[in-house]
Amino acid sequence: MKLFKLASLIVASLALGGGAAARPLKVESLDIATARGVYHFKVEIADNDETRERGLMFRRSLAADRGMLFDFKTVQPGGVSFWMKNTLIPLDILFITSDGRILTIAHAVPLSETPVPSGGPVLGVLEIAGSRATAIGAAPGDKVRERIFHK
Repeated sequence: MKLFKLASLIVASLALGGGAAARPLKVESLDIATARGVYHFKVEIADNDETRERGLMFRRSLAADRGMLFDFKTVQPGGVSFWMKNTLIPLDILFITSDGRILTIAHAVPLSETPVPSGGPVLGVLEIAGSRATAIGAAPGDKVRERIFHK
């Protein structure tokens, strides 16, 4: 009976997203340089298909100095699209070129399944708390500094 209860808890945990992707991700420092100044963030790194697919789904909050950086490892020449399925909080999505320049910024709505396209080739995508990009004055052309971007 105990084994059945344990197995049931494991299955329930996996069904709710508690599998391998739910393990803590590597956290790195990232800076965004805008006309207003340089803003520092700590970002989780999503650098494989599993972690990129899960993203910030099911999170109930995101601090103003936190985010998630999606590292595609190579430039995606056709661009990428994101959606907000199972994402409970509003996010700003910054699409970033290989040299660290912001290509476009989208203000994404929780739970929306409408694709949000990058609008061009990108190497990475940064998700931060909704309205944060506006608060720091981030704009296309601004520089994101993080190890994955070529200097």
